[in-house]
Amino acid sequence: MKIFVRERRRADHGEKRPRFRVVGVTGGDLKIYAKRIRKCELDEIASHTGAEVVYLPRDGKGDGKGRD
Repeated sequence: MKIFVRERRRADHGEKRPRFRVVGVTGGDLKIYAKRIRKCELDEIASHTGAEVVYLPRDGKGDGKGRD
């Protein structure tokens, strides 16, 4: 099973806001209801389900005005 996430544009290191957004899940029967998630939460879910977390690269083309 794989969990695909990407780093949010408006969340930087050191901020007390969730830094990742779940893009999709493949394999298994896992449903994630949160739109934004912290790395420690991702790691915990992955360790309990045996999933691999795949970090997708950001394209860098966003203007920062859109949604996450």
